[in-house]
Amino acid sequence: MTIKNKLTQLLSSKPKNLLNIFFTAGYPKLEDTTTLLTALENANVDLVEIGIPFSDPLADGPTIQKSSKIALENGMSIEKLFAQLENHTAKAPILLMGYLNPVMQYGLEAFCEKCNEVGVDGLIIPDLPMYIYQTEFKAIFEKYNISNIFLVTPQTSEKRIREIDNNSNGFIYAVSSASTTGSKSDFSSATNYLGKLKDMNLKTPILTGFNIKNQQNFKDACKYVDGAIIGSEFIRQISDVDDITVATQNYVTSIKS
Repeated sequence: MTIKNKLTQLLSSKPKNLLNIFFTAGYPKLEDTTTLLTALENANVDLVEIGIPFSDPLADGPTIQKSSKIALENGMSIEKLFAQLENHTAKAPILLMGYLNPVMQYGLEAFCEKCNEVGVDGLIIPDLPMYIYQTEFKAIFEKYNISNIFLVTPQTSEKRIREIDNNSNGFIYAVSSASTTGSKSDFSSATNYLGKLKDMNLKTPILTGFNIKNQQNFKDACKYVDGAIIGSEFIRQISDVDDITVATQNYVTSIKS
């Protein structure tokens, strides 16, 4: 079945240099979710990835963990996030990044139906096994036109990458290192890995994330793949500032100019 949403429409034109910005829902303040979403869309980012705060975020480094903790203390929940998105008419494709446990507690079909209602185009669930996706999730995702985004790392085998390529209906999220998000390692160390992915000639577009902080990192990534995802550095840029809208515009401009 072909999934049709804003994400697949964007990717069908085979664009390059895609910029996907991640932020945590309900951070810095509870009602900042739609403020940031609007600011990012006005700054012309290509995709927006919103993190659902979770008490045990396995793949996230200290910066995103801290933002998640504060968001939960602010009162953020899946129900609150859906209510916020209901009041926003999205221009850019919206992805939700979250973990399997909260999704299953909400109820898989109810969650996907609500995503469809509020304009969510894709989901990134790092701890969702391929077998569970194929047997329990795939049909429901397709029913509600939701793309599933799989992650690959430098440790992922070529066989597994090919399997992910064959089961993808959005893009592949290439984690640039085996570390958590926002670690101190230099992004340049990822270029060999991204070069190998490029040489595999996969049919699914690839965006890379983890340790992309500035325009040079972004340009380096886009030499090999279709775009890049910035999370921890963006969270830092909107922390402890007077105006998150101005901070967002300035940071996106610094990456895309």
